[in-house]
Amino acid sequence: MARVEYPTAVQELVAELKRLPGVGPRSAERMAVWLLQSKRAEPLSLARALERAEQELCLCDRCGFFATADACLACDESKRDGSVICVVEQPTDVLPMERSGSFRGVYHCLGGRLSPLDHVTPDDLRIEPLMRRARAGVEIILALGSDVEGETTAHYLAGELRGRGCRITRIAQGLPAGGGLEHADELTLMRAMQGRREWNES
Repeated sequence: MARVEYPTAVQELVAELKRLPGVGPRSAERMAVWLLQSKRAEPLSLARALERAEQELCLCDRCGFFATADACLACDESKRDGSVICVVEQPTDVLPMERSGSFRGVYHCLGGRLSPLDHVTPDDLRIEPLMRRARAGVEIILALGSDVEGETTAHYLAGELRGRGCRITRIAQGLPAGGGLEHADELTLMRAMQGRREWNES
């Protein structure tokens, strides 16, 4: 007796959903079935939104945030203080910082963090563009997660930035141990930004 399988189209949908971060085989299967069966699901709308995002969005040449042109809204805004650069891991870390209302400088998104176990090296991150922006009179705020990978990345960046004449600071109190910006509320981020301190290896 032949074993019953999902039709090929469903299998392909499950395979694509499995590629999303944090989505395992069972979760991908449940998501696929929901998209195909639920009256609330609008799979064609989802497909159109993904296609539009793919066609219209790019990463800002300067900071790495999402943009629809060469520069993002933050880099285009003339009232921002270009001498203060907040370094974050991902573009998604920019919005919590913006919602906190505590920062009026510009951003630099690394596109990840150093992780030897995942084979993420300095060459995989947007570190070289950051070095080009680092110069005398500029403050570089390392707003990275407080977990092992975040701390490793912060130490590496501080070492690379040292000697370029820029001020290096690290966001301070308020972030939970092992946590990233995406898990912090607006008040916590505001206090962490206001309480930032000079970088100290110890």
